[in-house]
Amino acid sequence: MGKAGTVLVLGATGGIGGELARQLLDAGWEVRALSRHARVAIEEREGITWMRGDALRRDDVGTAARGCAVIVHAVNPPGYRRWSELVLPMLDNTIAAATSERATIVLPGTVYNYGPDAFGVVTEESPQHPLTRKGAIRVEMERRLREFAARGGRALVVRAGDFFGPQAGNNWFSQGLIKPGRPVAKITYPGARGVGHQWAYLPDVARTIVQLLGRRDSLEPFATFHMRGHWDPDGTQMTRAIQRVVARRTQLQPVRAKFPWWLIVLAAPLVTTFREMLEMRYLWRVPLRMDNARLAAVLGSEPHTPLEQAVETALTGLGCLGETAVGR
Repeated sequence: MGKAGTVLVLGATGGIGGELARQLLDAGWEVRALSRHARVAIEEREGITWMRGDALRRDDVGTAARGCAVIVHAVNPPGYRRWSELVLPMLDNTIAAATSERATIVLPGTVYNYGPDAFGVVTEESPQHPLTRKGAIRVEMERRLREFAARGGRALVVRAGDFFGPQAGNNWFSQGLIKPGRPVAKITYPGARGVGHQWAYLPDVARTIVQLLGRRDSLEPFATFHMRGHWDPDGTQMTRAIQRVVARRTQLQPVRAKFPWWLIVLAAPLVTTFREMLEMRYLWRVPLRMDNARLAAVLGSEPHTPLEQAVETALTGLGCLGETAVGR
């Protein structure tokens, strides 16, 4: 397979960044990744060139991006900590590197941009009036990318629902519904029955972005797309899929339990992650469904893994279905 070009992935140790790095490599891209924890300055692992550096250092990002046609900006502070201090400086470093290299920036987006006034069915043109700090930061990130595109750059934003997949990360599936590495005896669901919720399977998100990158020259300079992903119309489809998979693969019959929001409220003043989780509670109280008509018009169809298959792969990857998990 011929090389599609060189891409730098920031955040390749995370869920979406790691999945994108692997799929881009499979699609013929030469993949670089920046990591503060690389053992040496440059290291080859599984076909990916790992470079030691920090996304908060402009020189590190610029050096890693030399010769790159695309920069994937999938880096976020872990555990929602210090978002207001770190998120925008990291993006500014990516924009500076992309400006120098004439590279396309890819931003895996979220639903945080939208407040209750946009809820229901949300399109790319829906108003963005978030009520949360993280939502406001997301809107500002996209504003800066739009300015970058207006100056001659190219940016691609793909917004999707709550991520889930075979790697643990900052997502509700692995930090709320189940516990990685443990048998699934109980599923703690944050939403109420009857309230729909939007999910996005990480391999599908990555596959969508890879396909869009193959068409990037025909897209608008600032291109935004929504993924339909997995829509849970009443808040029960995800938990039932987990129950079916666990029952089929193990001897357990998981029960559904209410998420302990009361504990989050009590601990929020002391625990940053809990405070940030509480801020996003509104997404479990009001249904938000994303319209993917624009994406389908460009790709023909959205990459889509059936829910039960996606859940089984996710639980297997998270160590919840193997002998180790069942034996604990």
